[in-house]
Amino acid sequence: MTNKLYKLMNWPQIEEITYSECDNPHKLLGPHKQGSKMLVQAYFPGAEKVTIHWKKTGQVGEAFLTDVPMELADEEGYFAALVNAGKMSPYEYVVEYGKTKEHAAYRKICGDAYRHVPQITKEDMDRFAAGIHYTIYEKLGAHPMELDGDAGTYFAVWAPNAMRVSVVGDFNEWDGRIHQMRRLGDSGIFELFIPGAEVGDCYKYELKIKGGLTYLKADPYGNAAQKRPETASVIADIRNYQWEDGEFLKSREKYQCGNAPVSVYEMYLGSFVTPGEGQDYVNYREIAPKVIEYVKKMGYTHVELLPVMEHPLDASWGYQVIGYYAPTARYGTPEDFMFFVNALHKAGIGVILDWVPAHFPRDSYGLAAFDGTCLYEHQDPRQGSHPHWGTLIYNYGRPQVSNYLIANALFWVEKYHADGIRMDAVASMLYLDYGRQDGEWIPNMYGGNENLEAIELIKHLNSILKKRDPGVLSIAEESTAFPLITGSLEEGGLGFDLKWNMGFMNDYLDYIKYDPYFRSHHHGELTFSMIYAYSEKFMLVFSHDEVVHGKGTLLGKMPGDRAQKLANLRLTYGYMMTHPGKKLLFMGQDLAEEKEWNEMRQVEWALQEQKENAGVQRLVKDLNALYRENKALYECDDQAKGFQWMNEISANECYVSFVRKGEAAEEMLLVVANFSGVPREITTGVPYEGKYKEILNTDAVCYGGTGVVNDRMKRAEDLEWDDKSTSVTVKLAPLSLSILQFIPYTEAELEKVIEKRIRKNTPIRKTTNKTAKKKQEK
Repeated sequence: MTNKLYKLMNWPQIEEITYSECDNPHKLLGPHKQGSKMLVQAYFPGAEKVTIHWKKTGQVGEAFLTDVPMELADEEGYFAALVNAGKMSPYEYVVEYGKTKEHAAYRKICGDAYRHVPQITKEDMDRFAAGIHYTIYEKLGAHPMELDGDAGTYFAVWAPNAMRVSVVGDFNEWDGRIHQMRRLGDSGIFELFIPGAEVGDCYKYELKIKGGLTYLKADPYGNAAQKRPETASVIADIRNYQWEDGEFLKSREKYQCGNAPVSVYEMYLGSFVTPGEGQDYVNYREIAPKVIEYVKKMGYTHVELLPVMEHPLDASWGYQVIGYYAPTARYGTPEDFMFFVNALHKAGIGVILDWVPAHFPRDSYGLAAFDGTCLYEHQDPRQGSHPHWGTLIYNYGRPQVSNYLIANALFWVEKYHADGIRMDAVASMLYLDYGRQDGEWIPNMYGGNENLEAIELIKHLNSILKKRDPGVLSIAEESTAFPLITGSLEEGGLGFDLKWNMGFMNDYLDYIKYDPYFRSHHHGELTFSMIYAYSEKFMLVFSHDEVVHGKGTLLGKMPGDRAQKLANLRLTYGYMMTHPGKKLLFMGQDLAEEKEWNEMRQVEWALQEQKENAGVQRLVKDLNALYRENKALYECDDQAKGFQWMNEISANECYVSFVRKGEAAEEMLLVVANFSGVPREITTGVPYEGKYKEILNTDAVCYGGTGVVNDRMKRAEDLEWDDKSTSVTVKLAPLSLSILQFIPYTEAELEKVIEKRIRKNTPIRKTTNKTAKKKQEK
């Protein structure tokens, strides 16, 4: 090494680089002006020779550009050269390696990772530190781009307590010495642009912490990951997919918000289609048309996917997430998943994603102890770990952590066009003592058990979601009586659009499991849901949680012999679809599956060939159609005026009757349900005189029933019943439900009714016909 070059070397800092303990390698590496010349330094561990090669050769001014050999400054592979130029033309390194035991001599050409300025601004860092950088995923993670004429990938990761962070991957032989990253001020963010790192390359971050421990972590913001059991992140470019769902997105708010009819098919992608030979799973693109065909056939409005975010364990069904920003590689690439959503939207089907901000697994390559400290989780296990689930709890009070989660929900909405986010395990987030005994939890600053930081995160997310993406549903899976889950933020609520009605599900299933002979003693469990029906905006669910872990199937929960089980199940679906609230049903249950679901098998599609199972399937299909086509079942869904009991007190006879109403009085349906084990002719009061036509009966032969139906139109009789002046009598088989459509009398029909009443001196009855009302008054 020349004496002049030797004197320019900062040997202590060079040693920091060669020992891989540097958090600002750009200070030395790359080109730096030295008077009228440029000092270029590079570190290639194990290299024997490095040459600066100009990308553009030829005459520049009065000089010709010739390759510049670099001098070996440190035998570890540290090279330097003094270039006789005031500024650097585009260049690359030619690196030559000698023969070793592991490989023959070779050379490689690479760009200089240390000649580029940061792509993260001071404003980015400030907003992230405050927890309000809603597109932070566009800065952190791995982003293919062209920078200063070099094609490569920009990497950035938050690891404030690491001594040094490097990017390792297919592009550098997984050597953490080569691409050490730069720390940006006190933001805790490390960044580096690596020329030549391409889409499809695998990578991780190598972190060195105080004490010298070095380990590898997957990218928390990575857009793709290897298929399990491999654990690396994968460089992906998600910017260029050509979406074709603009029309659906324009109409989305009208399609699913407010009191629109929403019927959801909850599904696990891996169980919908059987993979071919040699495949573990079917690709998103192959699944899409089959999902569309079935969902359209059955009349569901949406699908809800068990978490598609990357996760290590199949048996977690996606509820223990490692890669929050990556669709699971089990079914293909990010573009493949975009195709799936796009295809469903073009078919008019909404897509809701399960999302898990309540906890994350302890896998060593994930978020746990990310930078050697409890960065994403709480340090105290009384706050930071779930005693029952064995997972870790986010530190929601740390702005960068809450930003990570809030931006993630927005990411799935804005990058993957999700129509709804269903937040899993909200109760575990709201309560500090969830699943804990006394002494196992720490109260909040006021001495209470509410998790104030989690509550703030939820409010923050729902607030920003409504501002940025109006029309997207925010749904809470919440099982307690925490107030105002769907209350507005202005009134102190949490701001969700819908809450899963776990109370309805649990009470109803507790009720229906009893032999009909004993149901009279549990009648309150059937009707209790209407006591609180308007305290929140609810979605009624028979979800995956009810058909796993030894709970059997919905059919299996029903009492009696097979015929009675099927009748009970048909009755259950009829009651659910006519009860106020949006609807959700887990895959396979619309076929009356007989085997408990698990992630290793597909839906029992062969049951479609069985008469009784096909009947249940047809019933669900017809109920979905009836639900969408009758305003009475959804128009006033979250208002008390949309529902009225006719009879809810006949516990001994085990039946109920009620009406569902739309805004217009004539848009009314009468529902009569027989939960007893014997046939009945049930007389029920009705609110209006007129005709009542049965439009669905769960005991119809086409549904697998015995055929006890009400073929003839029923006229309201002048027989007082259930405190109503008029009534109808409905014939019902055991364990069946009838839905009757109200048809107002025509003026001619009403003339005859009035004349008859005048002759008999019968009191005037309530009617919806305005002309008739005037005539009655006269």
